[in-house]
Amino acid sequence: MTFSLLGVEAETGRIGGVISSSSPAVAARCLAVRAGVGAAASQNVTDPRLGPRLLDLLGAGLSPQEAIDEVVASEPDVEYRQLAAVDRQGRTAAFSGARTLGRHASADGDGAVAAGNLLADTSVPAAMLDGFHASSGTPLGDRLVAALQAGLSAGGEDGPVRSAGLLVADAVAWPVADLRVDWADDPVGELARLWRLWEPQMEDYVRRALEPRAAPNFGVPADE
Repeated sequence: MTFSLLGVEAETGRIGGVISSSSPAVAARCLAVRAGVGAAASQNVTDPRLGPRLLDLLGAGLSPQEAIDEVVASEPDVEYRQLAAVDRQGRTAAFSGARTLGRHASADGDGAVAAGNLLADTSVPAAMLDGFHASSGTPLGDRLVAALQAGLSAGGEDGPVRSAGLLVADAVAWPVADLRVDWADDPVGELARLWRLWEPQMEDYVRRALEPRAAPNFGVPADE
């Protein structure tokens, strides 16, 4: 019921993820990013605790494969889980438990990893990787959206998708992009529209947090 991609932008160190599903509010449960550490996805029969746990393990120095191996070895009910991770060096890993739903697959390479379950076709993760790599040289958010669109064009989920989300971490402690479409007829298209709206303002909102007196006020008086 879900397909996702995690990726790193080597030139800037930005790390992000993108996801879509037939379930509502998928990004609230399934994606996690951490600046300077990596990105993780916990999907299928989701346990939202596993994404942050994978990031903790990456932050402690484990590779993505080692982090996933640790979770698989220690978590109960892991046969229901599908996991993916990428670290700041661009290393990747993925895991699909024995009870992963329907057609499922993962694909990884060159700083990105994609995974999905209840897929219309097992080629969807590879198509997402192709979309991500084909858009190299554009901002990370553009590449993540391109990956999601490529996955949808390759068949996406085995049924209509209803929610989507995008996360990007940069040099600050919070995600610089956290965009969600929690229920819509065309969540991937709506997410692309939201990214186009947010991307030109993204750095300004970081500046407002770090240097409020020097930041653009978007037409609002500085004392408001």
